[in-house]
Amino acid sequence: MKKFNILTSTCVPLPIENIDTDQIIPARFLKATTRDGFGENLFRDWRYSGGENPVEDFVLNTAKYSGKILVAGRNFGCGSSREHAAWAIADFGFNAVVSSFFADIFKNNALNNGLLPVQVSESFLDQLFDAIEKNPSINVRIDLPKQIIEIEELNLRERFDINTYKKHCMINGLDDIDYLRENKKEIEEFEKQL
Repeated sequence: MKKFNILTSTCVPLPIENIDTDQIIPARFLKATTRDGFGENLFRDWRYSGGENPVEDFVLNTAKYSGKILVAGRNFGCGSSREHAAWAIADFGFNAVVSSFFADIFKNNALNNGLLPVQVSESFLDQLFDAIEKNPSINVRIDLPKQIIEIEELNLRERFDINTYKKHCMINGLDDIDYLRENKKEIEEFEKQL
């Protein structure tokens, strides 16, 4: 996994609530066993009509918005357990998703795949959507070590929670196996004591 420390980026706003994993990556695209190529089908049924014709006003098809941060409505990632949803978002080029609520399974899948889910209050999310709409080139800064998301230009900031173990893994670019390898000496010492 890539290390995640501080991310400063513009944002792509998707102010829709209850976006489920089948909308994120439709089931018909789940045949691959590697993580590569899922980004091209991210929000496929919203991005294209008739299968191949881009929907011009869909946010991912416009030049108005870009960046490494996806900002979405409440209850993002609900529906079936689908690790491919996190793969698709990351493969498209996003490093973080901001919402006021994440489905637990999606949140865990995101963290396990190096995609940071940043859960904020409803009021912060509303202010964030408003700021992006007024100025699509506004930068948002996510500081994982300090657990703060902010729009410095507007002096708007909020603290977010993250599991301590997952925070350590993301900052150091570790998956669960890498973490065990990192602690090999301690594990061996513990085994000797038994």
